[in-house]
Amino acid sequence: MKNCEYRQIDLRALRTSTTRTSTNKTLQRVRRKWEVFPGKNRFYCDGRIMLARQCGVLPLTIVLIFMTSGLFFRFDCPFLVHHLTVFIPVIGGVLFLFVVITLLQTSLTDPGILPRALPDEAADIEKQIDNSRSSTYRPPPRTKEILINDQVVKLKYCFTCKMFRPPRTSHCSLCDNCVERFDHHCPWVGNCVGKRNYRFFYAFIVSLSFLTSFIFGCVITHLTLIRSEAGLFSYQLLSSTGSQRVNGIIQAIKESPASVVELVICFFSIWSILGLSGFHTYLVASNLTTNEDIKGSWSSKRGEESGNPYTYNNIFTNCCVVLCGPMQPSLIDRRGFLPPDDAPPIVTSDTELPHFMAKKDTNMEENCQEFAHSCTA
Repeated sequence: MKNCEYRQIDLRALRTSTTRTSTNKTLQRVRRKWEVFPGKNRFYCDGRIMLARQCGVLPLTIVLIFMTSGLFFRFDCPFLVHHLTVFIPVIGGVLFLFVVITLLQTSLTDPGILPRALPDEAADIEKQIDNSRSSTYRPPPRTKEILINDQVVKLKYCFTCKMFRPPRTSHCSLCDNCVERFDHHCPWVGNCVGKRNYRFFYAFIVSLSFLTSFIFGCVITHLTLIRSEAGLFSYQLLSSTGSQRVNGIIQAIKESPASVVELVICFFSIWSILGLSGFHTYLVASNLTTNEDIKGSWSSKRGEESGNPYTYNNIFTNCCVVLCGPMQPSLIDRRGFLPPDDAPPIVTSDTELPHFMAKKDTNMEENCQEFAHSCTA
């Protein structure tokens, strides 16, 4: 056999390249659960931030809060600090921070989404439902009855999530998720309101009511003091003519047009915010949800036996349970890793070898030596 030229095989280089290739393939195949999440949600920062795909008017909510508060701190606070007290911007700042924090918590918190049933689980549920085992297809019944506090509660079957919804759970059509203790989908916060973020939502609307009322009162005081400096206040205001009053209002608008903008925004928003806060205060005290109240799930039209089975018949206890109960962990585990289908094992170091190379390491060296001798023969 003729002599042939060959390059000496470097086993370390071969092992390192093979290890890196297998590691890269493994890293490419491993994905997080939020990447394949079936609901209509958007994820940011590697799944840390979760928003509804239809954010609604959440940007408008943020713009109104920041614009109104910014105008208040810029134009009203310096005047009121000079004429009244330095605590006005302090109170406004605390309320503003509380509103922003609770708004972000409501919007970015998982409301209590339930994971959908796996194919095996869905098939098992359908087998348990269909006791007749007939050859003809029969869709599973839409309800299932259970007892809660000696009262019959019907559970509905969700054909999207392939499971019976737990008590007080409903499927949101906008987010396409089953949400535990579903209250409603709020476009103003861009998220569903459920078991895990209802306390933040309630704190948001209550603090926003205080902030709006506070700014509204301060703006009226600001404009009144401006008219007072113009000599149209107290007894002079009562004895002045209509033209003088109009001139005083025009003078106040010229002195602080930003306060007029704040006054208009607060005037048209304060009534709805106060009404919403009062309505949800009633729901908290009764341990009800908006969904249950609108549907009349526990209304008295069907007699006393159809009363709310979740209430403790005590306002204080209901408030503590709804607002101060333990925070349950998220069930969807959106940042968890999906199990790779056919991915090779992850190699943590370049010096480690895959299992198939470790077993055949000696044979590889012998084969290389035999190849070298055959070439030189």
